[in-house]
Amino acid sequence: MDHTLFTRPDGTRCVKVRHSDYGLLMHPLLNKGMSFPAAERDAFNLWGLLPPSFSTLELQRQRSYDTCMGKVSAVEQYIYLRDLQDSNETLFYSLLSQHIDTVLPIVYTPTVGLGCQRYSHIYRRPRGVFLAYPQRAHIDRILANPRFDHVKVMVVSDGERILGLGDQGAGGMGISIGKLALYSACAGIYPGFTLPILLDVGTDNPELLNDPLYIGWQHPRIRGKEYADFIEQFVVAVKKRFPHVLLQWEDFARENAGTLLTRYQQRICSFNDDIQGTAAIAAAALLAATQVTKIPLIEQRIVVLGAGSAGCGISRLLCKMMEEMGLSSTAARQRFYLVDRDGLLLNGQTDLLDFQSPFARDAAEVAHWQLTQPTRIDLFDVIRNVKPHALLGVSGQGGIFTEACIRAMAAGVARPIIFPLSNPDSRAEARPIDICRWTEGRAIIGSGSPFPPITLPNGVTCHVDQTNNCYVFPGLGLALIALQARSVTDALFIAAARALAQCSPARFDDTGALLPPLANIRAVSLKVAIAVGKEILAAGLADRAPPADLDSYLADFMWMPEYLPYEKM
Repeated sequence: MDHTLFTRPDGTRCVKVRHSDYGLLMHPLLNKGMSFPAAERDAFNLWGLLPPSFSTLELQRQRSYDTCMGKVSAVEQYIYLRDLQDSNETLFYSLLSQHIDTVLPIVYTPTVGLGCQRYSHIYRRPRGVFLAYPQRAHIDRILANPRFDHVKVMVVSDGERILGLGDQGAGGMGISIGKLALYSACAGIYPGFTLPILLDVGTDNPELLNDPLYIGWQHPRIRGKEYADFIEQFVVAVKKRFPHVLLQWEDFARENAGTLLTRYQQRICSFNDDIQGTAAIAAAALLAATQVTKIPLIEQRIVVLGAGSAGCGISRLLCKMMEEMGLSSTAARQRFYLVDRDGLLLNGQTDLLDFQSPFARDAAEVAHWQLTQPTRIDLFDVIRNVKPHALLGVSGQGGIFTEACIRAMAAGVARPIIFPLSNPDSRAEARPIDICRWTEGRAIIGSGSPFPPITLPNGVTCHVDQTNNCYVFPGLGLALIALQARSVTDALFIAAARALAQCSPARFDDTGALLPPLANIRAVSLKVAIAVGKEILAAGLADRAPPADLDSYLADFMWMPEYLPYEKM
C-alpha cells in the first residue's frame, strides 16, 4: 500500500505516504497541489515542483469552480472535471460536494451521456480496468495488481445500453466512473475503495467500428455462449480476488441485464442499478407523492411505459411493497398496466419475456375498452380507460407522453403523478414544462434528468424532482460494504425507498418537493444506509460482527474530502 491512514497520540488523523516529488504530485488520491505546506514540501522533495505560493483547499475549490463554469460547453466542463478527478481527487470531491446542484449534472446525467459518446476522442489518462474479450485469459493477472488490494465496490458495464443512447462500446467506462464518483460524493465511500470496470466484448455501433480513434476492441459484439462464458470467467475471478466486494451491474442490454442479475445475485454481492436502483428511487418518489394526493399506494392505479428490465423492476418492487401493506400478490399486480412498443402487455403474446409475464393482462379485462384502433392498445387508450393515478416512463422515447396522453391523465384524477424518467433529457418522455401546462399545474412531476422549477402565467409553481438514483445506491452501498453483506435482497431496496420517502419535504407540506435537496445528500445517504444496515443485520446477511452502534459505525465509515497531514512512510 502506498499510503496508510493512522491516528497520532494527540488524536490527529494523519497519512503515512511512500511517494515523493513527482510521484506524489502525479498520485490523484494523494496530491494536494499548492496546498502542500512548507514542512511537507521539505519532507517530500516538492520545492521547485510547485509554485512558491501556498493555497487552501477552499481557494483551490473556488479557482476550480470558476474555471469549470467558464467553459463554453457542458462537454468541456465534463472534460475539465474528469481531468481534475485524475489529478487531485480530494479537490474534485470537495468541489462536487460543495456545488453538487451545479456539478452533479456534469459529472453524471445528463452530460455523462455525451462524455460516453465522445469518450474515445476525449480520452486522457487511464482510470479503471478495461477487460477486453481477447485478453480473457489474463483476467486473474490483471485483477491481481496490488493497487487494487483495497477495492470494496465495483461498477461494471459492457457499454451496450448507455442511458437511452444505445451501444457506446468502450465509452461505457464513463458511466462506471461517474457512478463511482457518486458513491464517494454522496455517501463518503473512500475513492481508493472503488474500481470502475468495462467489459469490452466489442460493439455493434457502426460509427465506433469505423472510427480510427476508437479506443475499444473494434469487433462486432460477441453473444451467446461466448458472452456468457466471459461473464462467468469475470465473476469467478472477482469473487476469488475480492471475496467481500460489492459489484454493481450497469447499463447492460435488456436481454442480458435481468439474466445476469438472476444468475449472480446469490453468488456475489451484486445488484443492477437500472433495474433495482431505479425501482427504489421511483418507489420512494411515488410514496412521497401519495402524501400529497392522499391516495395510499395500495389504491394507486399505475401505468408504466417501457416494459423492459427497468419498468418491470419498478413494478415488481412496488408490488412487494403493496403486499407488505396487505394486498395479495395477485391483487397487487392488478394495480399495474405495462405498455411496451407493441402496446399493453397481454397474455398470449408470443414475444413476452419471462419477467414481463406476471404483468400481462387478460384480453377479457380489456374487451369492453374504447380503443383508437382495434388491433393495438396504445398508451392513450390505456390512460383514458384506466384513469391511472400515476404514469411512469422508462421507455427511452423522447416526447412519447403526448399532449393527448397527459390531458387524459389530468381528466381522470385531480393530482396526476407523472414521472418521465428516461435519461438523458433528450430521451425524457415529456418535458416537465409541457406536463405542467397541459395539467394546469396539477401534476406531481418527477424526472430522470434535472429540470428547473416551472412557474405558469397564472402564478402556479410546479416542482420538478429529479428522481436520481444517487439518492439510493450510494447509501445502500455504504451499508453493504461496511457490513460485508453477502447478497442484496429486495428487502434492502424497500428499506432504502422507505427511508428516503421519510426524508421527503412533502410529508410536512403538500406544496413541498418529493425529494430532499441534493445539498443534503450525504445526510440522506446516511439515513438510507442505517435503514439498509438494520435490514442486513436482521436478515443475517452480514459477514462481519454487528457493531455496537450501527449509526456511529456507518457515520465513521464515511470519508470526507479534506487534506490530512502527511508523514514519510
